[in-house]
Amino acid sequence: MATKLKVLLLEPFHSGSHQTWAEGLIKHTRHEISFISHPGSFWRWRVRGSALTMAEKTQEIVNDKGKPDIVLASGMIDLAAWLGFTKRFIGDPPVVLYQHENQLTYPVSSGQSPDNSMKFVNWKNMAIADQIWLNSNFHKESLIEALPEFLSNVPDLSHSHLLEQAIDKMHVVPVGVELSEIVSSDSVENPPLVLWNHRWEYDKNPEAFITSLIKLKEEGVRFNFAVTGENSPEGSEAIKSQFGKLSEFIVSSGYLPRSEYISLLSKTDVVVSSAMHEFFGISIVEALSAGAIPVLPKRLSYPEIVPEEWHDFVFYSNEKMTDRLREVLNDIDNWKKNVAGLGEAMRRFDWVDVIKCYDDKLEEIVSDGL
Repeated sequence: MATKLKVLLLEPFHSGSHQTWAEGLIKHTRHEISFISHPGSFWRWRVRGSALTMAEKTQEIVNDKGKPDIVLASGMIDLAAWLGFTKRFIGDPPVVLYQHENQLTYPVSSGQSPDNSMKFVNWKNMAIADQIWLNSNFHKESLIEALPEFLSNVPDLSHSHLLEQAIDKMHVVPVGVELSEIVSSDSVENPPLVLWNHRWEYDKNPEAFITSLIKLKEEGVRFNFAVTGENSPEGSEAIKSQFGKLSEFIVSSGYLPRSEYISLLSKTDVVVSSAMHEFFGISIVEALSAGAIPVLPKRLSYPEIVPEEWHDFVFYSNEKMTDRLREVLNDIDNWKKNVAGLGEAMRRFDWVDVIKCYDDKLEEIVSDGL
């Protein structure tokens, strides 16, 4: 019979994909979760300061419910500091670090300088955790590639001798996605509906999306489009400033409540990404599950998320997003056939299936006495 563990879940940045992950885990797990979170804002302050405030909440939970069997901590925390603040009352539970992203390989926007202090927190977290879970193999391999140079760039007493130990603790554990409420559709809007469902920030490269749509409209290609996701332009003036004359073809803009977002997915014909950074891709998994035709760059986590049999129909190369999007919009029906079955393949990321991996691994760690 499966064991029901007392799991302490720490999420210092409860917003966006981090929030989706935490809420999905809490909803589907067979274990008993005690949850501590902080709002998803001021991310640098969360990394620097959340250890102490989360330790205070941890003591309250321990006083009320007893010591946890295991701790699962999302990455925007100084985990070593948190363990120091809690050592007098938490006991010695195994600690799993869930690394949604990392600062060693995160692209830096123009005008910004890399913050090595954030990178060192990432490294110390990996050094102190009993296991390190990463959301994709791409994330894992890119991190392993970046660590040696980072660890060698110190004045003395390098930590490089601890690298292999950290690598041995790394496991790929994908993000679960809430897909049961998303219904796949084969219908086509007239004109076709193109969706951008990512954060509107530099690492997602929205400028390339705007440039592509402008060029296709100038050519007379017919489409409407929607922009949703965190930090998306909201309001008519913001839309006009970003899209100019294209704003008359936008059917939705800005972050949507879940029910409205699901409804939008059911009408979406094409989903587009021009991202420079993506360690998993929840929004892409959602759109593909709804039957959208993907127009994605052949890089980052995408070739791992999309099974190889569809690669020829999903990916563009050498920054040729506009060319592929043109092909798709001019022949929607055939492109729908090209990606038939892909939506069903995305169902492997449904929390209903992924949760067994989480629950079993947590139980295995405790039983092994890590």
